[in-house]
Amino acid sequence: MERFWLEKSYPVGIPHEVDPDKYTSLVELVDHFTEKFSKETAFVNMGASVSYQQLSQQATDFAAYLQQSLGLVKGDKFAIMIPNILQYPVALFGALKAGLTVVNVNPLYTARELKHQLNDSGAKAILVFENVAHVLESVIDSTKVEHVITAAIGDRLNLVKGTLVNFVLRRIKKLVPAYNLANAVTFNNALREGNKLNHSPVEIHNGDLAFLQYTGGTTGVSKGVMLTHRNMIANLEQSRVNTAPVFEDGNEIMVTALPLYHIFALNSNCFSPLMYGATNLLITNPRDMPGFVKELAKYPFSAITGVNTLFNSLLHTPGFESLDFSHLKISFAGGMATQEPVAQHWVDVTGNRLLEGYGLTECAPMVTSSPYTQTEYNGSIGLPGASTDIKLVDDNGDEVAFGEPGEMWVKGPQVMKGYYNRPEATDEVLKDGWLATGDIANVDDNGYFRIIDRKKDLIIVSGFNVYPNEIEEVLVMHPAILEAAAIAAPSEATGEMVKVFIVRKDPQLTEQQIIDFCHLHLTKYKCPKMVVFKDELPKSNVGKILRKELRD
Repeated sequence: MERFWLEKSYPVGIPHEVDPDKYTSLVELVDHFTEKFSKETAFVNMGASVSYQQLSQQATDFAAYLQQSLGLVKGDKFAIMIPNILQYPVALFGALKAGLTVVNVNPLYTARELKHQLNDSGAKAILVFENVAHVLESVIDSTKVEHVITAAIGDRLNLVKGTLVNFVLRRIKKLVPAYNLANAVTFNNALREGNKLNHSPVEIHNGDLAFLQYTGGTTGVSKGVMLTHRNMIANLEQSRVNTAPVFEDGNEIMVTALPLYHIFALNSNCFSPLMYGATNLLITNPRDMPGFVKELAKYPFSAITGVNTLFNSLLHTPGFESLDFSHLKISFAGGMATQEPVAQHWVDVTGNRLLEGYGLTECAPMVTSSPYTQTEYNGSIGLPGASTDIKLVDDNGDEVAFGEPGEMWVKGPQVMKGYYNRPEATDEVLKDGWLATGDIANVDDNGYFRIIDRKKDLIIVSGFNVYPNEIEEVLVMHPAILEAAAIAAPSEATGEMVKVFIVRKDPQLTEQQIIDFCHLHLTKYKCPKMVVFKDELPKSNVGKILRKELRD
């Protein structure tokens, strides 16, 4: 499909191409901008802050610790399992500086999920949030993890506040279950030790692996998406095309409520703002909406990213409508479909339009986005990014006629190298340089794309991908369940929720027992909210459960 949208709908003067080889690595990119904006504030969390100069020094100290004390070498896998706290960017940039491949891990993972990801990636070391360290303890002996660093929420705050916060969480709220991880060191001690050591510069090329970013697939097995330094740099440059006409160096405050371990925030919130010397306001617990709004009131924020459910929750939180939005330049939505009433309500309250985009982990993640000049909600996912080609194909891989729906295939420098140690799964989606997304879309005369259906049975809960096979695999572990099927059901709160159909072995099995069982083995957002009991499930002539009939 020819890139006709470039001339018709791209804002005048916006580059059509980016240079993915502009930097030799993410390390060069980070070093360049932390030096350029050394005196600016880089990250703020719970009232504490770190400048770009401090961030660079701490990342170097952490890199030295990983190299000299832990003996990690280029290419080793380093897992990070913490929420949005000041330790995250330091650990991330430090690990990359040491030449390691970062494995982002959701801190809400159950033992089963964590064990799979650590074993699949072969991670040798992990930085873990102390609130979930007991989960790591339960599986670590079954993994290759040799070194553990722990992080507490108050450790990077000032001494008095940090000590108080940690005491309240540990002793009063009891949010830190007891754990025993032999030879684990604290993040602060790791930094102190690293400060006494010398960092050994590592020769990193843009084709080297920067991240193993885990995602599910049609089989439900979580797979490591191999993202190179070049993939990430390309996507950062593509994102910069959209923001450069709007952002000013050293004069922006980005609100980061999305978790940095998620590919959306990793790109849009962790890396992109540093290219402007922006201040990044980290929100550790966005579920505390009154606290979130109270924090927003302290800062003249100019950019915010989120998913439909986050924006909707903010709009319905008392006090949000009274905030000062005079500095707000960009509100960017992704991860799930943005609902028109939410988009319109956001404009009414903030005076700023929600710019919607589309991406996937395999594309680091951005594929399309609404241009900054777009003034009205149009229900689309926007225009393809710079240096990005898209074609819509039928089941045979042939391009469909213009105006007809087809599966979206993407080609560009941001497309992943493949799935880690899964060549067959890679071959299923990478075809002659094109990535088959599994999403059905169409395109209008101006080049705006719209997602109209999903070829996969993917369920999207508040922007997080949930794969039916994983849910079903857990359900049939229950001794009283004969068969199970999971589908998406609409939800006002989360966009979609998990609905399951169960054929029981034991007629006494209850809905609550099923939900409780799932909570033992699945992250909360993957757990079913609706349970339907059936005598049998619809199947094809070869015995495959027909989820489509259940949806119908």
